[in-house]
Amino acid sequence: MSTATTDAAHNAGAPAPSLNDLATRGLGRLLWDYSLPAVVGMLVMQLYNFVDRILIGHYGGMDGAASEEAIAGLTITFPVMNITTALGVLIGAGSAARMSIALGNGNPSGARLILGNALTMTIVLGATYLAIFGWFMDDLLLIFGATETNLPYAREFMMYILPGLFLMNLTYSFNNLMRASGFPMRAMVTMFIGAGTNATLASLFLIVFRLGIKGAAIASDISMGITTIFVMAHFFKNDGPITWQRGTFKLRKEIVWSIIGIGAAPAIVNVAACLINIFINFNLRKFGALSDIGADGALAASGVFVTFTTMIVCGILGICQGMQPLVGYNYGAGLYHRLKRLFWLAAAASTVICTIGFLIGMFAPVSVASLIIPSEELAAHTGRILSVSMCMFWMVGFQIVSTTFLQSVGNVTSSIILSLARQVLFLLPIMYFMVRNFALEGLWMSFPTSDVCATAVAAILIIIEFKKINRLEKTSRNIP
Repeated sequence: MSTATTDAAHNAGAPAPSLNDLATRGLGRLLWDYSLPAVVGMLVMQLYNFVDRILIGHYGGMDGAASEEAIAGLTITFPVMNITTALGVLIGAGSAARMSIALGNGNPSGARLILGNALTMTIVLGATYLAIFGWFMDDLLLIFGATETNLPYAREFMMYILPGLFLMNLTYSFNNLMRASGFPMRAMVTMFIGAGTNATLASLFLIVFRLGIKGAAIASDISMGITTIFVMAHFFKNDGPITWQRGTFKLRKEIVWSIIGIGAAPAIVNVAACLINIFINFNLRKFGALSDIGADGALAASGVFVTFTTMIVCGILGICQGMQPLVGYNYGAGLYHRLKRLFWLAAAASTVICTIGFLIGMFAPVSVASLIIPSEELAAHTGRILSVSMCMFWMVGFQIVSTTFLQSVGNVTSSIILSLARQVLFLLPIMYFMVRNFALEGLWMSFPTSDVCATAVAAILIIIEFKKINRLEKTSRNIP
Protein backbone atom coordinates (compact mmCIF):
# COMPACT_ATOMS: atom_id res chain seq x y z
CA MET A 1 0.00 0.00 0.00
CA SER A 2 1.36 3.44 -0.86
CA THR A 3 2.01 6.13 1.76
CA ALA A 4 -0.85 8.22 0.42
CA THR A 5 -3.23 5.30 0.64
CA THR A 6 -2.10 4.52 4.17
CA ASP A 7 -2.63 8.10 5.26
CA ALA A 8 -6.08 8.16 3.72
CA ALA A 9 -7.03 4.97 5.53
CA HIS A 10 -5.68 6.44 8.76
CA ASN A 11 -7.78 9.57 8.43
CA ALA A 12 -10.85 7.50 7.68
CA GLY A 13 -10.48 5.67 10.96
CA ALA A 14 -8.85 2.47 9.71
CA PRO A 15 -6.12 0.97 11.84
CA ALA A 16 -3.08 2.89 10.64
CA PRO A 17 -0.35 2.21 11.42
CA SER A 18 -1.19 -1.49 11.14
CA LEU A 19 -0.20 -3.93 13.87
CA ASN A 20 2.62 -5.22 11.65
CA ASP A 21 3.92 -1.65 11.35
CA LEU A 22 4.45 -1.54 15.13
CA ALA A 23 7.41 -3.87 14.68
CA THR A 24 8.91 -2.32 11.53
CA ARG A 25 8.25 1.43 11.17
CA GLY A 26 10.47 4.18 12.55
CA LEU A 27 9.89 4.69 16.27
CA GLY A 28 9.72 8.47 16.15
CA ARG A 29 6.94 8.45 13.58
CA LEU A 30 5.14 5.58 15.32
CA LEU A 31 5.19 7.37 18.67
CA TRP A 32 3.93 10.51 16.94
CA ASP A 33 1.12 8.61 15.19
CA TYR A 34 -0.04 6.95 18.40
CA SER A 35 0.67 9.73 20.91
CA LEU A 36 -0.64 12.75 19.02
CA PRO A 37 -4.25 11.53 18.97
CA ALA A 38 -3.99 10.52 22.62
CA VAL A 39 -2.39 13.83 23.69
CA VAL A 40 -4.94 15.87 21.78
CA GLY A 41 -7.78 13.72 23.09
CA MET A 42 -6.61 13.91 26.71
CA LEU A 43 -6.00 17.66 26.53
CA VAL A 44 -9.38 18.25 24.94
CA MET A 45 -11.01 16.09 27.63
CA GLN A 46 -9.23 17.98 30.40
CA LEU A 47 -9.91 21.31 28.70
CA TYR A 48 -13.62 20.77 29.06
CA ASN A 49 -13.07 19.94 32.75
CA PHE A 50 -11.17 23.22 32.98
CA VAL A 51 -14.02 25.05 31.26
CA ASP A 52 -16.47 23.32 33.63
CA ARG A 53 -14.59 24.71 36.62
CA ILE A 54 -14.47 28.19 35.13
CA LEU A 55 -18.24 28.02 34.67
CA ILE A 56 -18.77 26.62 38.17
CA GLY A 57 -16.58 29.35 39.69
CA HIS A 58 -18.54 32.09 37.93
CA TYR A 59 -22.04 30.58 37.68
CA GLY A 60 -22.09 27.58 40.03
CA GLY A 61 -23.63 29.29 43.05
CA MET A 62 -27.26 29.49 44.01
CA ASP A 63 -29.32 31.00 41.17
CA GLY A 64 -26.27 30.97 38.92
CA ALA A 65 -24.15 33.40 40.94
CA ALA A 66 -20.35 33.35 41.33
CA SER A 67 -19.37 31.21 44.28
CA GLU A 68 -16.11 30.26 46.01
CA GLU A 69 -18.17 27.73 47.99
CA ALA A 70 -19.15 25.96 44.74
CA ILE A 71 -15.48 25.54 43.74
CA ALA A 72 -14.71 24.41 47.30
CA GLY A 73 -17.56 21.89 47.11
CA LEU A 74 -16.25 20.59 43.80
CA THR A 75 -12.77 20.23 45.37
CA ILE A 76 -14.29 18.07 48.12
CA THR A 77 -15.47 15.59 45.46
CA PHE A 78 -11.94 15.05 44.03
CA PRO A 79 -11.27 11.98 46.23
CA VAL A 80 -14.41 10.36 44.76
CA MET A 81 -13.09 11.10 41.27
CA ASN A 82 -9.73 9.60 42.26
CA ILE A 83 -11.36 6.36 43.42
CA THR A 84 -13.52 5.94 40.32
CA THR A 85 -10.57 6.80 38.08
CA ALA A 86 -8.47 4.22 39.96
CA LEU A 87 -11.03 1.53 39.15
CA GLY A 88 -11.18 2.72 35.54
CA VAL A 89 -7.42 2.58 34.97
CA LEU A 90 -7.16 -0.70 36.88
CA ILE A 91 -9.14 -2.30 34.08
CA GLY A 92 -8.41 0.11 31.20
CA ALA A 93 -4.63 0.31 31.51
CA GLY A 94 -4.26 -3.33 32.53
CA SER A 95 -6.37 -4.75 29.73
CA ALA A 96 -4.81 -2.44 27.10
CA ALA A 97 -1.29 -3.52 28.08
CA ARG A 98 -2.28 -7.22 28.07
CA MET A 99 -4.02 -6.82 24.69
CA SER A 100 -0.91 -5.23 23.16
CA ILE A 101 1.28 -8.07 24.41
CA ALA A 102 -1.24 -10.67 23.15
CA LEU A 103 -1.35 -9.08 19.69
CA GLY A 104 2.45 -8.86 19.67
CA ASN A 105 2.52 -12.61 20.38
CA GLY A 106 0.14 -13.21 17.46
CA ASN A 107 -2.77 -14.22 19.73
CA PRO A 108 -5.93 -12.36 18.62
CA SER A 109 -8.25 -14.89 20.33
CA GLY A 110 -6.53 -14.11 23.64
CA ALA A 111 -7.01 -10.40 22.94
CA ARG A 112 -10.75 -10.96 22.41
CA LEU A 113 -10.96 -12.77 25.76
CA ILE A 114 -9.31 -9.77 27.39
CA LEU A 115 -11.89 -7.47 25.75
CA GLY A 116 -14.86 -9.48 27.03
CA ASN A 117 -13.48 -9.91 30.55
CA ALA A 118 -12.69 -6.18 30.72
CA LEU A 119 -16.35 -5.36 30.06
CA THR A 120 -17.60 -7.71 32.77
CA MET A 121 -15.07 -6.38 35.29
CA THR A 122 -16.06 -2.77 34.55
CA ILE A 123 -19.76 -3.48 35.07
CA VAL A 124 -19.21 -5.37 38.34
CA LEU A 125 -16.90 -2.76 39.87
CA GLY A 126 -19.07 0.10 38.60
CA ALA A 127 -22.23 -1.29 40.20
CA THR A 128 -20.33 -1.77 43.46
CA TYR A 129 -18.98 1.75 43.83
CA LEU A 130 -22.23 3.37 42.66
CA ALA A 131 -24.06 1.58 45.46
CA ILE A 132 -21.46 2.52 48.08
CA PHE A 133 -21.19 6.19 47.10
CA GLY A 134 -24.95 6.56 46.80
CA TRP A 135 -25.66 5.03 50.20
CA PHE A 136 -22.90 6.74 52.22
CA MET A 137 -22.63 9.99 50.27
CA ASP A 138 -22.84 12.58 53.09
CA ASP A 139 -20.63 10.54 55.41
CA LEU A 140 -17.95 10.20 52.75
CA LEU A 141 -18.06 13.89 51.81
CA LEU A 142 -17.58 14.88 55.46
CA ILE A 143 -14.62 12.50 55.69
CA PHE A 144 -13.22 14.09 52.54
CA GLY A 145 -13.21 17.52 54.25
CA ALA A 146 -16.60 19.11 53.53
CA THR A 147 -17.68 22.11 55.63
CA GLU A 148 -21.16 23.28 56.52
CA THR A 149 -21.08 25.87 53.73
CA ASN A 150 -19.73 23.74 50.87
CA LEU A 151 -21.40 20.39 51.69
CA PRO A 152 -24.66 21.29 49.85
CA TYR A 153 -22.68 22.00 46.67
CA ALA A 154 -20.62 18.81 46.97
CA ARG A 155 -23.74 16.71 47.64
CA GLU A 156 -25.69 18.20 44.73
CA PHE A 157 -22.82 17.65 42.32
CA MET A 158 -22.31 14.04 43.44
CA MET A 159 -26.02 13.15 43.23
CA TYR A 160 -26.05 14.02 39.54
CA ILE A 161 -22.52 12.95 38.50
CA LEU A 162 -22.59 9.35 39.78
CA PRO A 163 -24.11 7.80 36.61
CA GLY A 164 -21.59 9.73 34.54
CA LEU A 165 -18.68 8.29 36.54
CA PHE A 166 -19.65 4.76 35.52
CA LEU A 167 -19.96 5.83 31.89
CA MET A 168 -16.58 7.54 32.19
CA ASN A 169 -15.03 4.22 33.26
CA LEU A 170 -16.50 2.46 30.24
CA THR A 171 -15.28 5.20 27.90
CA TYR A 172 -11.77 5.32 29.38
CA SER A 173 -11.24 1.56 29.49
CA PHE A 174 -12.47 0.78 26.01
CA ASN A 175 -10.93 3.87 24.44
CA ASN A 176 -7.59 2.45 25.61
CA LEU A 177 -8.47 -0.91 24.07
CA MET A 178 -9.48 0.80 20.83
CA ARG A 179 -6.05 2.43 20.70
CA ALA A 180 -4.25 -0.81 21.64
CA SER A 181 -5.97 -2.66 18.79
CA GLY A 182 -4.66 -0.18 16.20
CA PHE A 183 -7.10 2.76 16.07
CA PRO A 184 -5.40 5.81 17.66
CA MET A 185 -7.24 8.36 15.50
CA ARG A 186 -10.65 6.92 16.26
CA ALA A 187 -9.77 7.00 19.97
CA MET A 188 -9.00 10.71 19.61
CA VAL A 189 -12.33 11.36 17.88
CA THR A 190 -14.05 9.87 20.94
CA MET A 191 -12.51 12.55 23.13
CA PHE A 192 -13.57 15.32 20.74
CA ILE A 193 -17.15 14.07 20.77
CA GLY A 194 -17.28 14.13 24.56
CA ALA A 195 -15.51 17.47 24.91
CA GLY A 196 -17.64 19.27 22.34
CA THR A 197 -20.89 17.93 23.76
CA ASN A 198 -19.96 18.72 27.35
CA ALA A 199 -18.70 22.26 26.67
CA THR A 200 -21.87 23.12 24.77
CA LEU A 201 -24.28 21.64 27.32
CA ALA A 202 -22.40 22.99 30.37
CA SER A 203 -22.50 26.51 28.96
CA LEU A 204 -26.20 26.13 28.19
CA PHE A 205 -27.13 24.68 31.59
CA LEU A 206 -25.07 27.08 33.73
CA ILE A 207 -25.22 30.38 31.83
CA VAL A 208 -28.63 30.20 30.15
CA PHE A 209 -30.71 27.96 32.43
CA ARG A 210 -28.85 28.90 35.65
CA LEU A 211 -28.88 25.33 36.97
CA GLY A 212 -25.81 25.91 39.13
CA ILE A 213 -23.31 23.16 39.91
CA LYS A 214 -25.77 20.37 39.05
CA GLY A 215 -25.89 21.71 35.50
CA ALA A 216 -22.21 20.85 35.05
CA ALA A 217 -22.85 17.32 36.34
CA ILE A 218 -25.83 16.75 34.04
CA ALA A 219 -23.82 17.98 31.04
CA SER A 220 -21.06 15.52 31.92
CA ASP A 221 -23.55 12.65 32.20
CA ILE A 222 -25.02 13.30 28.77
CA SER A 223 -21.65 13.74 27.06
CA MET A 224 -20.27 10.58 28.66
CA GLY A 225 -23.34 8.65 27.54
CA ILE A 226 -22.78 9.69 23.94
CA THR A 227 -19.05 8.83 23.99
CA THR A 228 -19.75 5.47 25.62
CA ILE A 229 -22.09 4.53 22.77
CA PHE A 230 -19.46 5.58 20.21
CA VAL A 231 -16.68 3.57 21.89
CA MET A 232 -18.68 0.40 22.47
CA ALA A 233 -20.04 0.47 18.90
CA HIS A 234 -16.46 0.35 17.60
CA PHE A 235 -16.07 -3.26 18.73
CA PHE A 236 -19.12 -4.34 16.71
CA LYS A 237 -17.37 -3.32 13.48
CA ASN A 238 -15.35 -5.73 11.40
CA ASP A 239 -12.60 -3.30 10.32
CA GLY A 240 -10.19 -4.25 13.10
CA PRO A 241 -8.59 -7.36 14.63
CA ILE A 242 -10.67 -7.31 17.83
CA THR A 243 -14.48 -7.44 18.09
CA TRP A 244 -17.08 -8.62 20.59
CA GLN A 245 -17.45 -12.39 20.58
CA ARG A 246 -19.71 -14.79 22.47
CA GLY A 247 -18.05 -16.78 25.20
CA THR A 248 -15.54 -14.06 26.11
CA PHE A 249 -17.56 -12.32 28.85
CA LYS A 250 -17.34 -15.02 31.51
CA LEU A 251 -14.59 -14.05 33.93
CA ARG A 252 -11.49 -16.19 33.75
CA LYS A 253 -9.21 -16.15 36.77
CA GLU A 254 -5.96 -15.99 34.82
CA ILE A 255 -7.16 -13.09 32.65
CA VAL A 256 -8.62 -11.13 35.56
CA TRP A 257 -5.40 -11.39 37.56
CA SER A 258 -3.24 -10.56 34.55
CA ILE A 259 -5.27 -7.37 33.98
CA ILE A 260 -5.18 -6.44 37.67
CA GLY A 261 -1.45 -7.18 37.88
CA ILE A 262 -0.56 -4.58 35.25
CA GLY A 263 -3.40 -2.14 36.00
CA ALA A 264 -2.56 -2.08 39.71
CA ALA A 265 0.27 0.45 39.29
CA PRO A 266 -1.78 3.33 37.80
CA ALA A 267 -4.73 2.40 40.00
CA ILE A 268 -2.56 2.72 43.10
CA VAL A 269 -1.50 6.18 41.91
CA ASN A 270 -5.13 7.28 41.94
CA VAL A 271 -5.89 5.64 45.29
CA ALA A 272 -2.85 7.41 46.70
CA ALA A 273 -4.09 10.65 45.16
CA CYS A 274 -7.39 10.08 46.97
CA LEU A 275 -5.56 9.77 50.31
CA ILE A 276 -3.47 12.84 49.52
CA ASN A 277 -6.58 14.86 48.64
CA ILE A 278 -8.30 13.83 51.88
CA PHE A 279 -5.22 14.80 53.89
CA ILE A 280 -4.91 18.11 52.03
CA ASN A 281 -8.60 18.93 52.44
CA PHE A 282 -8.44 18.20 56.18
CA ASN A 283 -5.50 20.56 56.64
CA LEU A 284 -6.97 23.21 54.35
CA ARG A 285 -10.15 23.17 56.41
CA LYS A 286 -8.17 23.31 59.67
CA PHE A 287 -5.54 25.96 58.83
CA GLY A 288 -7.58 27.79 56.20
CA ALA A 289 -10.17 28.67 58.86
CA LEU A 290 -7.41 30.57 60.69
CA SER A 291 -6.34 32.55 57.60
CA ASP A 292 -7.77 35.64 55.91
CA ILE A 293 -9.32 33.63 53.05
CA GLY A 294 -11.12 31.10 55.27
CA ALA A 295 -11.56 27.35 54.80
CA ASP A 296 -13.65 27.63 51.64
CA GLY A 297 -11.12 30.00 50.07
CA ALA A 298 -8.26 27.62 50.84
CA LEU A 299 -10.19 24.67 49.38
CA ALA A 300 -11.05 26.69 46.26
CA ALA A 301 -7.36 27.59 45.80
CA SER A 302 -6.45 23.91 46.08
CA GLY A 303 -9.05 23.13 43.42
CA VAL A 304 -7.28 25.48 41.00
CA PHE A 305 -3.91 23.83 41.73
CA VAL A 306 -5.31 20.34 41.12
CA THR A 307 -7.16 21.44 37.96
CA PHE A 308 -4.13 23.13 36.38
CA THR A 309 -1.57 20.43 37.20
CA THR A 310 -3.98 17.70 36.08
CA MET A 311 -4.37 19.43 32.73
CA ILE A 312 -0.59 19.41 32.21
CA VAL A 313 -0.26 15.80 33.37
CA CYS A 314 -3.00 14.76 30.94
CA GLY A 315 -0.67 15.69 28.07
CA ILE A 316 1.94 13.34 29.52
CA LEU A 317 -0.64 10.60 29.99
CA GLY A 318 -1.51 10.98 26.31
CA ILE A 319 2.12 10.31 25.40
CA CYS A 320 2.10 7.31 27.73
CA GLN A 321 -1.08 6.00 26.12
CA GLY A 322 0.63 6.25 22.74
CA MET A 323 3.82 4.61 24.03
CA GLN A 324 2.11 1.74 25.86
CA PRO A 325 0.86 -0.32 22.87
CA LEU A 326 4.18 0.23 21.07
CA VAL A 327 6.25 -0.99 24.01
CA GLY A 328 3.85 -3.84 24.77
CA TYR A 329 3.74 -5.06 21.17
CA ASN A 330 7.51 -4.89 20.61
CA TYR A 331 8.17 -6.54 23.98
CA GLY A 332 5.70 -9.31 23.16
CA ALA A 333 7.32 -9.76 19.74
CA GLY A 334 10.81 -10.00 21.27
CA LEU A 335 12.06 -6.80 19.56
CA TYR A 336 13.97 -5.62 22.62
CA HIS A 337 16.31 -3.28 20.74
CA ARG A 338 13.39 -0.88 20.08
CA LEU A 339 12.28 -0.47 23.70
CA LYS A 340 14.90 1.90 25.08
CA ARG A 341 14.56 4.38 22.22
CA LEU A 342 10.79 4.39 22.69
CA PHE A 343 11.30 5.22 26.36
CA TRP A 344 13.68 8.12 25.73
CA LEU A 345 11.50 9.61 23.00
CA ALA A 346 8.48 9.55 25.32
CA ALA A 347 10.48 10.87 28.29
CA ALA A 348 11.85 13.78 26.26
CA ALA A 349 8.41 14.77 24.95
CA SER A 350 6.89 14.53 28.43
CA THR A 351 9.64 16.67 29.93
CA VAL A 352 8.92 19.39 27.36
CA ILE A 353 5.24 19.41 28.36
CA CYS A 354 6.09 19.52 32.06
CA THR A 355 8.54 22.36 31.49
CA ILE A 356 5.82 24.40 29.80
CA GLY A 357 3.56 23.84 32.81
CA PHE A 358 6.43 24.76 35.14
CA LEU A 359 7.08 28.04 33.28
CA ILE A 360 3.39 29.01 33.41
CA GLY A 361 3.28 28.17 37.12
CA MET A 362 6.35 30.33 37.76
CA PHE A 363 5.59 33.36 35.58
CA ALA A 364 1.81 33.53 35.08
CA PRO A 365 0.17 31.80 38.09
CA VAL A 366 -2.26 34.59 38.96
CA SER A 367 -3.56 34.65 35.38
CA VAL A 368 -4.36 30.93 35.63
CA ALA A 369 -6.07 31.34 39.00
CA SER A 370 -8.13 34.33 37.80
CA LEU A 371 -9.75 32.20 35.10
CA ILE A 372 -11.55 30.14 37.75
CA ILE A 373 -11.68 32.38 40.83
CA PRO A 374 -13.44 35.76 40.48
CA SER A 375 -11.95 37.21 43.71
CA GLU A 376 -8.70 39.11 43.03
CA GLU A 377 -7.43 38.53 46.57
CA LEU A 378 -8.03 34.78 46.42
CA ALA A 379 -6.58 34.57 42.90
CA ALA A 380 -3.37 36.24 44.14
CA HIS A 381 -3.18 33.77 47.04
CA THR A 382 -3.69 30.87 44.64
CA GLY A 383 -0.94 32.21 42.37
CA ARG A 384 1.53 32.01 45.25
CA ILE A 385 0.48 28.40 45.85
CA LEU A 386 1.17 27.49 42.20
CA SER A 387 4.62 29.12 42.28
CA VAL A 388 5.68 27.22 45.40
CA SER A 389 4.22 23.82 44.59
CA MET A 390 5.34 23.69 40.93
CA CYS A 391 8.97 24.79 41.27
CA MET A 392 10.21 21.23 40.45
CA PHE A 393 7.29 20.25 38.22
CA TRP A 394 9.53 19.84 35.17
CA MET A 395 10.67 16.49 36.63
CA VAL A 396 7.24 14.90 36.77
CA GLY A 397 7.09 13.70 33.15
CA PHE A 398 10.08 11.37 33.59
CA GLN A 399 8.39 9.71 36.59
CA ILE A 400 5.10 9.08 34.79
CA VAL A 401 6.73 7.74 31.61
CA SER A 402 8.93 5.44 33.72
CA THR A 403 5.90 3.99 35.50
CA THR A 404 4.07 3.34 32.21
CA PHE A 405 7.15 1.79 30.62
CA LEU A 406 7.63 -0.64 33.50
CA GLN A 407 3.91 -1.45 33.39
CA SER A 408 4.00 -2.03 29.62
CA VAL A 409 6.80 -4.62 29.81
CA GLY A 410 4.95 -6.48 32.57
CA ASN A 411 7.25 -5.46 35.45
CA VAL A 412 4.45 -5.25 38.00
CA THR A 413 6.62 -4.96 41.11
CA SER A 414 8.76 -2.05 39.90
CA SER A 415 5.79 -0.18 38.44
CA ILE A 416 3.90 -0.45 41.75
CA ILE A 417 6.97 0.69 43.72
CA LEU A 418 7.35 3.72 41.48
CA SER A 419 3.63 4.43 41.61
CA LEU A 420 3.83 4.49 45.40
CA ALA A 421 7.11 6.41 45.56
CA ARG A 422 5.98 9.97 44.93
CA GLN A 423 2.63 10.03 46.70
CA VAL A 424 2.88 7.47 49.49
CA LEU A 425 6.55 6.85 50.26
CA PHE A 426 7.56 10.51 49.95
CA LEU A 427 4.70 13.00 49.64
CA LEU A 428 2.54 11.91 52.58
CA PRO A 429 5.37 11.69 55.16
CA ILE A 430 6.99 14.91 53.92
CA MET A 431 3.65 16.69 53.92
CA TYR A 432 2.85 15.50 57.44
CA PHE A 433 6.17 16.85 58.72
CA MET A 434 5.98 20.14 56.79
CA VAL A 435 2.39 20.91 57.81
CA ARG A 436 3.21 20.37 61.48
CA ASN A 437 6.10 22.84 61.25
CA PHE A 438 5.07 25.35 58.58
CA ALA A 439 1.24 25.06 58.37
CA LEU A 440 -0.21 25.62 54.87
CA GLU A 441 3.05 26.95 53.42
CA GLY A 442 4.70 23.67 54.34
CA LEU A 443 1.89 21.72 52.70
CA TRP A 444 2.65 23.26 49.32
CA MET A 445 6.45 23.03 49.79
CA SER A 446 6.13 19.26 50.14
CA PHE A 447 5.24 18.79 46.45
CA PRO A 448 8.60 19.84 44.93
CA THR A 449 10.48 17.97 47.66
CA SER A 450 8.73 14.70 46.84
CA ASP A 451 9.21 15.30 43.09
CA VAL A 452 13.00 15.28 43.53
CA CYS A 453 12.94 12.09 45.62
CA ALA A 454 10.58 10.23 43.28
CA THR A 455 12.61 11.16 40.19
CA ALA A 456 15.69 9.62 41.78
CA VAL A 457 13.80 6.36 42.42
CA ALA A 458 12.47 6.36 38.83
CA ALA A 459 16.00 6.71 37.44
CA ILE A 460 17.25 3.77 39.52
CA LEU A 461 14.38 1.47 38.49
CA ILE A 462 14.76 2.36 34.81
CA ILE A 463 18.50 1.62 34.92
CA ILE A 464 17.75 -1.80 36.43
CA GLU A 465 15.08 -2.51 33.79
CA PHE A 466 17.36 -1.46 30.94
CA LYS A 467 20.01 -3.92 32.16
CA LYS A 468 17.38 -6.67 32.11
CA ILE A 469 16.34 -5.69 28.57
CA ASN A 470 19.99 -5.77 27.47
CA ARG A 471 20.28 -9.33 28.76
CA LEU A 472 17.12 -10.38 26.93
CA GLU A 473 18.40 -8.82 23.73
CA LYS A 474 21.73 -10.67 23.97
CA THR A 475 19.92 -13.93 24.66
CA SER A 476 17.58 -13.50 21.69
CA ARG A 477 20.53 -12.83 19.35
CA ASN A 478 22.27 -16.02 20.45
CA ILE A 479 19.26 -18.20 19.62
CA PRO A 480 19.94 -19.95 16.25
